[in-house]
Amino acid sequence: MAASDATEDYRLAAVRLDKDSIERGTPDQEHERSIAIYDLIENNRFKPADAMPGPYQLVLGLAERRLVFDVRDSDDNPVMTHLLSLSPFRRVVKDYFLICESYYEAIRSASSERIEAIDMGRRGVHDEAANIVMERLSGKVEIDFNTARRLFTLIAALSWTGREA
Repeated sequence: MAASDATEDYRLAAVRLDKDSIERGTPDQEHERSIAIYDLIENNRFKPADAMPGPYQLVLGLAERRLVFDVRDSDDNPVMTHLLSLSPFRRVVKDYFLICESYYEAIRSASSERIEAIDMGRRGVHDEAANIVMERLSGKVEIDFNTARRLFTLIAALSWTGREA
């Protein structure tokens, strides 16, 4: 993103989930979603192609196994809609959940070296997923790497069914 574009005007000021297409989750799921949304709003760069400066609102929904990016301006007027296929994320979401589960288990009893190694693996999978997000949004929405990581966290939170105790 060019330095002149790295302003407060090219960011998400709000993210909400479309209640008609994304079912309400369990309390744990809702908590994870809320954290992911908070983190995304707190720090992001988000510039829809050929759009006037924002800030923007993002309404996420689901349609035919695709994530709907309904981007709106601050007055709730449509800016653009993009359908993001979730197929490219299946493997990486599965890997991410598996490694997160290993991490949660490790922090209970493993050595600090083992925990650090698992955490490095988790970050690697998260980085891979962020690259997929950037690739899939290329030409539609310009985002930075950290925003892509936060978007993936939200995608994962929408996919999460909860950890078994």
